Amino acid sequence: MLVVLNILGVLFCVAVAYLFSVDRKQVDWRSVGIVLLLEIFLAWFLVGFPVGRMIVKAMADGFNWLVEIAYDGIKFALPDFVSKQFGGTADSMNFLTSALLPILLVVPLFDILTYIGVLPWIIKWIGKFLSFITGQPKFEAFFSVEMMFLGNTEVLAVSKQQLQHMSKERNLTLALMSMSCVTASILGSYMQMMPGQFVLTAVPLNILGAIIITSILNPVKVTETEDKVYGVQQTADKKEPFFSFLGDSILGAGRLILIILFTVISFVALASLIDHLLALTTLKWLSLENIMGIFMYPFTLLMGFDFSKAFDLARFMGTKLVTNEFVVMGEVSKEVMHHQGIFASAHARAVLTVFLTSFANFGTLGMIIGAFKGLVQKEKVDYISGQVPRMLLSGILVSVLSATLAGLFIW
Repeated sequence: MLVVLNILGVLFCVAVAYLFSVDRKQVDWRSVGIVLLLEIFLAWFLVGFPVGRMIVKAMADGFNWLVEIAYDGIKFALPDFVSKQFGGTADSMNFLTSALLPILLVVPLFDILTYIGVLPWIIKWIGKFLSFITGQPKFEAFFSVEMMFLGNTEVLAVSKQQLQHMSKERNLTLALMSMSCVTASILGSYMQMMPGQFVLTAVPLNILGAIIITSILNPVKVTETEDKVYGVQQTADKKEPFFSFLGDSILGAGRLILIILFTVISFVALASLIDHLLALTTLKWLSLENIMGIFMYPFTLLMGFDFSKAFDLARFMGTKLVTNEFVVMGEVSKEVMHHQGIFASAHARAVLTVFLTSFANFGTLGMIIGAFKGLVQKEKVDYISGQVPRMLLSGILVSVLSATLAGLFIW
């Protein structure tokens, strides 16, 4: 019965995307079916198959090893920020130290791999494979993989030439897909708060889910002449000197930490303010989490949870959409990592972790539209801005689809 509910949940996501499609007649159901089967297989391999679980666990251990090395640098400068477990003098580590400061190692590392050509090579061949298997246009396939390594706004920035050559409809496709990405350089931070196995499982599922949902929400026919990949924009003819490049990367990582830190503080405070204002009504049930939980409730029921657990998870999911993933991860981390409450169930841990591992929230909408404003003509920006509801819906459906498929193979 639970498996049947999950399958209905997958079909429900597809049906909602079809209902809000820009052009239902143009949907390429063959391509959608192929990608969906590929995503189901991947979910089974990574969650339900022992070898797949071993691979994901090994990758998660690798990320955690990298984060532990990052603590050496933090400990050198700020020993009282790092716990005794990792050689510092603090009794425990706060959110800034445990989740954010390791970014100062992880981001430059990924940038170095880009500088020496390793990541571009990986992106190129995975993109070609996806394009060949799924029948998707070449650049859209590349873009889905690039997001994972570069981030949603960064990948748009380096694709300026491509965006300017593409139609406004294809630009919208990229905007829709950008709601579902999560940057690999931030995964180490997630894994300090949520199970690493499920964090890493979410990444490829979101890539394929983004292709499925955007293919339905915004089907675009691309001719052979239009199906070209233009070169990545270069800021100079010669490659920037390595240490200059590395310095910029470190500064960029620092800015990212401040952005996340200030955003989390602001969103938590604003959410608290809203809850305090709602409390003035003297209605005990009226809170921001409960309001958003009502919206997400049907989705969680179709993931196979009973009525009470479904609403608890729906509240967390809804809060994530209004604030961001870090806010919710910080709230549930202890229960999830210690298998307490509703998270005693591996199914609940998998579903919520995979759902949270994305950038789908209201703040991301502003970031993406802002990025397009600096990259393409006003006509394209206006067209994308008019599709904000579909952009948010895209992020929600991809997250729900990925979480449902991950939960399908673990109970």
